[in-house]
Amino acid sequence: MQGNLMSRRNFVGAAAATAATVAAFSLTGCGSNGSSDAKEDKAETKALSGTITAVGSTALQPLCEAAAEQFMEKNSGVQITVQGGGSGQGITQITQGAVQIGNSDVFAEAKVKDTADLEKIADNKVCIVGMGPIVNKDVTVDDLTIDQLKSIFTGEVTNWKEVGGADAAITVINRASGSGTRATFEAAVLGDTKIPDTFKPQEQDSSGTAAKMVASTPGAISYLAFSYYDDTVKALKVGGVEPKETNVEDNSWTIWAYEHMYTAADPDEATKAFIEYMMSDDVQGELVEAQGYIPVSGMKVEKDASGKATKK
Repeated sequence: MQGNLMSRRNFVGAAAATAATVAAFSLTGCGSNGSSDAKEDKAETKALSGTITAVGSTALQPLCEAAAEQFMEKNSGVQITVQGGGSGQGITQITQGAVQIGNSDVFAEAKVKDTADLEKIADNKVCIVGMGPIVNKDVTVDDLTIDQLKSIFTGEVTNWKEVGGADAAITVINRASGSGTRATFEAAVLGDTKIPDTFKPQEQDSSGTAAKMVASTPGAISYLAFSYYDDTVKALKVGGVEPKETNVEDNSWTIWAYEHMYTAADPDEATKAFIEYMMSDDVQGELVEAQGYIPVSGMKVEKDASGKATKK
């Protein structure tokens, strides 16, 4: 019996050792697979998904569209739709919670009537946009002062010969009242001067349409973001200053604005990631300038919501 007991103990011990070895081997293998699975699970957890709609400023639209395309290439689970409609529309829709991003050329404070709505949203200044007057290519004038621009855009001056050009009628093409580009241009050029009720130039809802109208209308004048400048129209100097990014940076060129991408105060994960991408080197270091905008980091001055510019 004792011998049998000893054999059983030896057998149980050997079996236990063998089981332990097998278990250890199995755990080692499982550990490797588990680690791999964990990494895969982690990667899946990090994969973004969702739908983002950005509405508003047509001045910002080209950059927003280009950045969205790049972002979606990196994040196939996210669908971004970029629409125009004007800064007023962008701010209205983001405060109503109708979209994930409201793009604007102006501070929300300038558009929001109920200040409580400002607590619902977060401001993201993604770049600077210079804006300026553009004319049909047949216009012989190359340079206008602020006062001359004011006279044209209030209807006081109606012929190019009054500002040193040929004897030809001036056709003013304005942006619609909700346009941030219009608000920026009028703040810099008109100041507190009101446009007479009797002066009713035609209005266009988008920067692209305004550019096409100027290009096809003899004697026409309007204003655009630098990002829309091309060889179909002629950009004017203002007071001898060229419409260049370096002149915007030190405020020698005073017609400029921040491009805001407003989100909910607590945005969803995909929207937050897209805004972070907008501020990344991929966009700020390359895409912003390639699209005709100016990085915020390059500015030597800054503006507050009232439009006052001060040195940094």
